[in-house]
Amino acid sequence: MPPIPFIPDNAPFTAEQRQWLNGWLAGLFSNAGTAPTPNAPAAPRKPLTILYGSQTGTSEALAKKNAKAAEAKGFAPKLVCMEKFDTVDLTKEERMLVITSTYGDGDPPDNAQPFWSWLVSDAAPRLEKTKFSVLALGDTNYPMFCEFGKKCDARLEALGAKRVHPRVDCDVDYETAANAWSEAALAALAGANGTVTAASAEAATIEAPPITTHDRKHPFAARLAANLKLTRDGSEKEVRHFEIALAGSGTTYEVGDALGVMPTNCPQLVADVLAALGCDGEEAVKTEAGELPLRLALAQHFDIAKPSTDLLKAAAARNPDGELAALLDPARREELKKFLWGREVIDFIAGFSATDLIAVLKKLQPRLYSIASSLAAHPDEVHLTVGSVRYTAHGRARKGVCSTFLADRCAADTALPVWVQPSHGFKLPADASRDIIMVGPGTGIAPFRAFLEEREIAGANGRNWLFFGDQRRALDYLYEDTLEAWRTGGHLARLDLAFSRDQAEKIYVQQRMLESAAELWAWLEGGAHFYVCGDASRMAKDVDAALHKVCETIGGLSADAAAEYVKKLKSEKRYQRDVY
Repeated sequence: MPPIPFIPDNAPFTAEQRQWLNGWLAGLFSNAGTAPTPNAPAAPRKPLTILYGSQTGTSEALAKKNAKAAEAKGFAPKLVCMEKFDTVDLTKEERMLVITSTYGDGDPPDNAQPFWSWLVSDAAPRLEKTKFSVLALGDTNYPMFCEFGKKCDARLEALGAKRVHPRVDCDVDYETAANAWSEAALAALAGANGTVTAASAEAATIEAPPITTHDRKHPFAARLAANLKLTRDGSEKEVRHFEIALAGSGTTYEVGDALGVMPTNCPQLVADVLAALGCDGEEAVKTEAGELPLRLALAQHFDIAKPSTDLLKAAAARNPDGELAALLDPARREELKKFLWGREVIDFIAGFSATDLIAVLKKLQPRLYSIASSLAAHPDEVHLTVGSVRYTAHGRARKGVCSTFLADRCAADTALPVWVQPSHGFKLPADASRDIIMVGPGTGIAPFRAFLEEREIAGANGRNWLFFGDQRRALDYLYEDTLEAWRTGGHLARLDLAFSRDQAEKIYVQQRMLESAAELWAWLEGGAHFYVCGDASRMAKDVDAALHKVCETIGGLSADAAAEYVKKLKSEKRYQRDVY
């Protein structure tokens, strides 16, 4: 019998090919003389659409994690942003997960608006073939908690889709609830449409990725390198420029991203809460970090500024005939909102014990700030533009938690926990020859300072147009020297300013837009990208209305056609917003 041939390791085959060929040769020269049977082909994977709507990137990140978990469970997942909903035929989708945040007062995120407009229209089809589950992200500090997720859930059911697992509404601490939903929803979809293999089921849970960069759970202990006041004495505002050293962190970012900052509470507020409780601060209380002294827990782990819904209910239960109890009626939501303005946790805890209070407090949450610098211009640094919140209400001085943490309590040697929150919908155009129009009054200037630095360093030849405004030019012109130098040097082709209180009649950035409507329309028609950053409740809405008006008055479009034009700008990523 001749010797068995052998394919060496350096032969021009893959490892799998060498293994199979050697096995086949061994079989060929064996007594049996038969080649081994190759492995049977794997069962076909079950298609699964994961539809997401995301304002800051959290929902998108969760959608990607769910796609990995689904793939491990034997599905063939397809990620679809809600703004691209028309790239799939939802009437043919048998399995669907929906992951979305809520923005503003119960509204869809910007990239979910096209989907929602279509879903509630008469054009939306019946979806009897679709089995689905919804994960809604929100914040219980807002009255319309997870409202858009709730609307999606109800509308899909109304269109005939079958809910295979109940909707889960997540607060800002979403990880545990989101992982549990993923496990249950994927199992329900598998059970409703056939089972997955036991081997693939072992990887059902969404696992945290290995720590290769700093993130919300693993922030970098940075140091504050500069703390400069931008507004001048006499201003009604206090806006500061912060420079944070990132050396040694390996952290990178792109313009348009946000920086997460984890603050601690004001020591004086902690002391006042302890006094109201009648505690010395050494009492042991349970936290997610283990058992801690009450003083430390209040300083670092719990939100002792904004009262939680649970706290309000507990306070109302102690006085069922009081004003607060009456205002908790859902029909009086707007009245409650006015009542709560300027009130904090300390205003509601009379008679509480330490244990009672800890049970109804929410976790202290990080804050996200638009990055105000280009990494190319400032290696190993990140800059922020932050308005310090300070006011007096109901007989007490009140402070913003994170803004005054940065302004007052961060020394050069203070550990400053930070990480980068990537932006998925607020980016410069890939084509550096494109013009950009930026509307950023007040601290909304932050990302546009970064945009302009980046474009200057890169030598971008597209024109730059900035609309900036605030109260008074002499007191509130943020980054005045830099902006004026850019205007003089031509880096800013146009700089339109609106200082509302420098004249009898208030003037805002949206009015400056309308005054330059013809040129603004010409820029848009020439392919310019349009950006807005700042207050969502008023400014952003007024700017959007002004943009529609420009389309109507100069573009000659009807109201419906103007709406379609603006919708197209958004779909082409030429209209992007970073609003809060």
